[in-house]
Amino acid sequence: MTDYVRDALAVQEATDRLLTAVAALDDASLVSPSELPGWTRGHVLAHLARNADALVNLVTWARTGQETPMYADAQTRDAEIRRDAARPLAVHLDDLRTSATRFDAAATALPPERLPYEVTLRGGVREPAGGLPLRRLAEVELHHVDLGIGYTVADLPATFVERQLTVLIRTRFAGHPDIPPLRLATGPGDGDVRRTGRPAAPGESPVTVTGSPAALLGWLTGRTDGSGLSCPNGPLPVLPALG
Repeated sequence: MTDYVRDALAVQEATDRLLTAVAALDDASLVSPSELPGWTRGHVLAHLARNADALVNLVTWARTGQETPMYADAQTRDAEIRRDAARPLAVHLDDLRTSATRFDAAATALPPERLPYEVTLRGGVREPAGGLPLRRLAEVELHHVDLGIGYTVADLPATFVERQLTVLIRTRFAGHPDIPPLRLATGPGDGDVRRTGRPAAPGESPVTVTGSPAALLGWLTGRTDGSGLSCPNGPLPVLPALG
């Protein structure tokens, strides 16, 4: 089984978990604040539905070769989230289900030979289409945490945590000028150590941060304050918000 197929199946499983959890809520709970500043739970759910459609656009682009941006523009994206945030729970659930079905169908329809085709994500990042299911998986899993309804980084599937850590360490954090040199350890010794952040200056030692993969992922993505991590050479560095 390829990573693409495995990730697409994981998206379906994560979406099922999300839908089950959201179905237990009520209309009043959707106007309560989420864990994301300025967003209610309704905002998070509206974003998840529109993100599914945005990724359908990218998968379609990869399949057809005809450029189809994720969103018309940033203003339209934000306006649609604001527009849909206050909908009743039943409407949110229906939108989440149907948009997820559209993404699943688009992902299934992408031929294997088109997986290397590069598309442009929001923000101008270029990525092969084969990575889009993992992108969607991160949206579903991390925003499930952001809802603040009992699903935490400790509940994230171990396979997803490892995959997402690898992505962050190798891409978004690697060489970032505002992130100090980091030595991230998930076990004793040097067997489970990964390095990221900006290059160390002459004589500068990397900041060692040790903890479980889930604790590291929670800290790196801003979902936790670093609880459960240890930093023997000083306080945990303050990381910039990467969006």
